[in-house]
Amino acid sequence: MNIAVAKEIKNNEYRVAMTAEGVARLTGLGHHVSVEQNAGAGSGISDSDYLNAGAHIAFDRAELFQRADLIVKVKEPQPEELPLLKAGQTLFTYLHLAALPDLTRQLLDNGITAIGYETVTAPHGTLPLLHPMSLIAGRLAVQTGASLLEKNHGGQGILLSGAPGAGRGRVVILGAGTVGENAVEIAVGMGAEVVVLNRSARRLEQLEQRYASRITTHILSEKTLHEQTRQADLLIGAVLVPGAKAPQLVSRDMVAAMKPGSVIVDVAIDQGGCVETIRPTSHDNPTYIAHDVIHYAVTNIPGAVARTSTLALTGRTLAFIEQLAAHGTEQACQRNPHLANGVNVHDGILYNRQVAEAHSLKSAPLASWLATPHS
Repeated sequence: MNIAVAKEIKNNEYRVAMTAEGVARLTGLGHHVSVEQNAGAGSGISDSDYLNAGAHIAFDRAELFQRADLIVKVKEPQPEELPLLKAGQTLFTYLHLAALPDLTRQLLDNGITAIGYETVTAPHGTLPLLHPMSLIAGRLAVQTGASLLEKNHGGQGILLSGAPGAGRGRVVILGAGTVGENAVEIAVGMGAEVVVLNRSARRLEQLEQRYASRITTHILSEKTLHEQTRQADLLIGAVLVPGAKAPQLVSRDMVAAMKPGSVIVDVAIDQGGCVETIRPTSHDNPTYIAHDVIHYAVTNIPGAVARTSTLALTGRTLAFIEQLAAHGTEQACQRNPHLANGVNVHDGILYNRQVAEAHSLKSAPLASWLATPHS
């Protein structure tokens, strides 16, 4: 199979979808791998590394896409990449289509198969390709928020750990999944006062067993949300409904009631965000102020630590890429229903129900495609 590793062109995105070790594995199995020039530079992987692993270095982006059967990326295709995609190809990357209606329709129109890392599943219903980036984003959310609270960045001038005679900063975390759990770990490690809100009592119990009196937990309710957002120095949105648009939990009125100079880091921005006043930002312009509150909503947070993120991500994706390369997309998905759950779009049909609901579109059941005999 002809596999293309594209260079990411999203703002300040330095991750790459395959390491040299991954290339060596695939070329050793008889596949042809083309890597766009300098695709790995931001993650510390040189073109020479890829060449030594058996890759072809592509200097012409249009030709790279044109010849590919399978295109692997990290982030969703950007507007200038869409015309390069064609029917019959498979795109394997993060998509987050529930927050991107225009991209959803464009992928439907061009007839490709688009498989989203974020909806590939594992036997126990977990999301193995989303997990490593959620872990990193959760940890970075606190690190970033702590920096933004500094006065020179427009914050209140608060140190999360506090100091003798000065109270600790309060970090309020909405959600106790992978992002939330890792945000808790870093916030507790920094010595902050940590409050976690979540709908599942079981998840809160698990966190309390681990952190005991170092955190306070509450079942998520509108009343508790009002109270806790008002007291927060740093509010972290860590809410996820797999494949779906994030529920908008924090209203504009709640934001307006927050302390001037407090900070919101909405990690759920990839899925539309869980704060009414949030809008996507970039690493070049990561923040804006609304109601005297600093908002941070970078849509590719882990790109800031590209080498760590690339190694963590590609360690999980390679096995699925091998399956796609060995059997072709249709047979690979028939053989592995967890990979099939990643199929958002195929041949002009939308197969992800949550994305369809987010954009008032029709979707087909995945089983209808998997049951069809394929040559």
